[in-house]
Amino acid sequence: QVQLVESGGGLVQAGGSLRLSCAASGRSFSSYAMGWFRQAPGKERELVASDSAYYADSVKGRFTISRDNTKKMVYLQMSSLKPEDTAIYYCAARDPARLEYNYWGQGTQVTVSS
Repeated sequence: QVQLVESGGGLVQAGGSLRLSCAASGRSFSSYAMGWFRQAPGKERELVASDSAYYADSVKGRFTISRDNTKKMVYLQMSSLKPEDTAIYYCAARDPARLEYNYWGQGTQVTVSS
């Protein structure tokens, strides 16, 4: 199993940047696929980025996911933020034997003001 804790959210003006961090604990972290999801009020949760180089069209060129297996950390660097990026952001892990992400953090709020 893996436990995930996000940090780094906050309030930022449009055009600004934030870096979200996800600290993982547990064994065999390097074997898990990692991703960042977000959920805005009234909307479904969506995959924003994964470490298999997937990016949602809405964030391509602005967001970058990275991971450091030695530190058991995953990051989401967000730049040129827009008000529509406002959401709760979740770090997620997927057991390589599964098709869906099965471990989730508690989420961190990102609010982008116009």
